Amino acid sequence: MISVGVAGLGYWGPNLVRNVSASSRTALCWLCDPGLERLQAIGRQHPGVRQTTQFEEMLADERLDAVVIATPVATHHQMAKSALLARKHVLVEKPLAASVAEAAELVALADYTERVLLVDHIFLYSPAVEKMAELVRAGEVGEILFFDSVRINLGIFRHDVSVLWDLAPHDLSIIDHLIGREPESVMAIGASRTVDCLEDVVYLHLDYGNGLLASLHLNWLSPVKVRHFLAGGSRRSLLYNDLDASDRLKVYDRGVDVSANPSAVHDILISYRSGNVVSPKLDPTEPAFRLVEHFADCIERRVAPISGGEQGLRIVRVLDAAQTSLARASERVRL
Repeated sequence: MISVGVAGLGYWGPNLVRNVSASSRTALCWLCDPGLERLQAIGRQHPGVRQTTQFEEMLADERLDAVVIATPVATHHQMAKSALLARKHVLVEKPLAASVAEAAELVALADYTERVLLVDHIFLYSPAVEKMAELVRAGEVGEILFFDSVRINLGIFRHDVSVLWDLAPHDLSIIDHLIGREPESVMAIGASRTVDCLEDVVYLHLDYGNGLLASLHLNWLSPVKVRHFLAGGSRRSLLYNDLDASDRLKVYDRGVDVSANPSAVHDILISYRSGNVVSPKLDPTEPAFRLVEHFADCIERRVAPISGGEQGLRIVRVLDAAQTSLARASERVRL
């Protein structure tokens, strides 16, 4: 079994602890958190697992194969760097790092040490997104025409990063997974109504070239929680609603068909197409468990990571460009 230590037991860390413990391929060996009370509370659920408030103590264990880092974004770079230098495989919460330079250094270091660097872009391990990718690659969607996402809720307010850096990586990683390329340019508008200098409402617009546009609405102030991700295609469109437990993914055979009028070359005829709506059957396995299993695959079988450091770096580049746009009064920024 792969021996794993988890650092960071706040909001997301306990979910990763639970799934590392549940997998038959990973052994939970260490828990690490600077808060002693929180550390002991989680530790009581996992008797026999070693506990520490010092990350360096965990890394010093030569029997430890891998670490999971679920700590504030500002700590990702130094902790992941220390773990890689200690020859540990690393799974780090999104985003990979707080800057492009930090993310690039981690990617290079993982390559140099020949260790797995996996970014927790958790929605890529959702069966719904897996099915979306399958349909796109099989040509069922046709040409992707646009992406439209709404990811809003009341809180959770972060004091280390804005809503852009907190929520946008989810949708950006899904788009990256589906089309495999960065946008050509980005433009963002946002406002900070609660925490000084940290935007809690952001509208992000991305141009991927060849007419492909994406729009992301990110908000911590909404009284309702919405998780809609729409990929519009020339043949079919895909709607992913993570809050709909029974029908998380719907495939719409609806749209428009465009054809030129042979008698008038400058005229375009548009006809509306209204077909069936299908909800594919999806694997009920928890995405976090699938993430842990994929991490084990990457370590044991040298499987190429779905959300490796290279993708993590691409996402950080987009976030950095969007942050620059915010700072320049919504100026369009080219990547």
